[in-house]
Amino acid sequence: CKMAAGSCLLLFLLPWLVTTSHSPPGCKIRITSKGLDLVKQEGLRFVEQELQNITVSDLHGKEGQFHYNISEVKVMDLQLAFSDLHFQPQQHLVFNINNASISLRFRRQLLYWFFYDIGSINASADGVQIHTVLQLSKDEAGRLKISNITCNASIARMHAGFSGTLRKVYEFLSTFIVTGMRFLLSQQICPSLEHASLVLLNSVLDTVPVRNYVDEHIGIDYSLLRDPAVSTDTLDLDFKGMFFPRGRENQELENHAVEPVIKETERMVYVAFSEYFFDSAMHAYFQAGVLAIELQGEKVPKDLEVLLRATFFGTIFMLSPAVDAPLRLVLQVSAPPRCTIKPSGTSVSVSAFLNISLVPPGRPAVQLSSMAMETKLSAKVFLQGKALRVQLDLRRFRIYSKQSALESLALFSLQAPLKTLLQLTIMPIINERTKKGVQIPLPEGMDFTKEVVTNHAGFLTVGADLHFSKGLREVIEKYRPAPTTPTYPSLWPAEPSMDPHQL
Repeated sequence: CKMAAGSCLLLFLLPWLVTTSHSPPGCKIRITSKGLDLVKQEGLRFVEQELQNITVSDLHGKEGQFHYNISEVKVMDLQLAFSDLHFQPQQHLVFNINNASISLRFRRQLLYWFFYDIGSINASADGVQIHTVLQLSKDEAGRLKISNITCNASIARMHAGFSGTLRKVYEFLSTFIVTGMRFLLSQQICPSLEHASLVLLNSVLDTVPVRNYVDEHIGIDYSLLRDPAVSTDTLDLDFKGMFFPRGRENQELENHAVEPVIKETERMVYVAFSEYFFDSAMHAYFQAGVLAIELQGEKVPKDLEVLLRATFFGTIFMLSPAVDAPLRLVLQVSAPPRCTIKPSGTSVSVSAFLNISLVPPGRPAVQLSSMAMETKLSAKVFLQGKALRVQLDLRRFRIYSKQSALESLALFSLQAPLKTLLQLTIMPIINERTKKGVQIPLPEGMDFTKEVVTNHAGFLTVGADLHFSKGLREVIEKYRPAPTTPTYPSLWPAEPSMDPHQL
């Protein structure tokens, strides 16, 4: 019985445990195979640059009376015509280079009996095969990283063109030289790509904003919730997507919104935002205490001031001699605004109160009225560059008295002029604050183009294409640490000796 009761309790708690272990993302990014094709083009240029910087050790040896030394090996040209970059479930990217060729030039020194020869040799490595698998994961800071790489490289054939007085000797012994050079070159390809991935490409991923400030009031947390999910056609990244007030950066806002679901694969990239993403921004601004506006004296529109004085004429008259005192309007949001996303559009519901007071010089303010306001704003969400921006417009507006229904009736005449005040005075201030927008978590040098926003029930998606405004090399060089100056004299290797007895 006890075992049965325990089993029943476990079955009862299992759905709750599953739900709590999977936190829904506020922001989600999907990169498709089309986006990966663009990344491959830029990545291929980067790989070419890295392979051109390969450092091959000197090769020297002796065969009978033949002494040789091969040094100063340089990669002159690469032909990487056949390459492929694709997704591999669960967390991997696979990069293949097939049937590539590498042209080399190196310095030769040869001693054969009493004959000494120096010069350069041109060589080519053909049938180069490179197979690399990059493992993607979330690091401790919540940033996407290349956590591991496996690499295999091979060279099918290598040829060397010899010239000079001892060309026949070189051709006779070319097997030793070419075999050694092919081995040394193949041994340097994978370490070069491993450094490029684990160090250089990860430095580009370091430019993705994880936890940064939006303005002087709030910041945003773009940390990954889990490791990326990779299918054969897509790579999905789940970000926390939560705003927080500065000064209370460890505060958490529980996410009860609908989880974004991206089904499309036609564009290079899709970014989805749930209602939680926008709600947390407004909640952070509310907690920061900035959702309030005060208008006093000349800042109050003249037509509205005349109407307000007429509306509260009796009260003002009873307050004589404060009849000519300036008016003060304080508009303050009373609760965090809420965002609603539907297929028909996005809206924001705001509850606020408006206090109207007289401010006689040198005397305490006298409150004329305190009215409640309920507004609904339509929100146009759009993407520009890497900045997500919101344009708000007043759709519905209602005021009522918190004291009595009779006063609410008396305030009916203020409905239209106060709505005009909001549209002409308050809304431009709000939209100026949202004009800057918030950055989407993409690496530096990568931007969106041809953006299209689509609304769904509880979330919206932005489908876009990608382009590189900066190359990978440019971003890497920008953030490459400056070399430190050694505190002791550098020991430079001596130039290769021209003395044949030292070969």
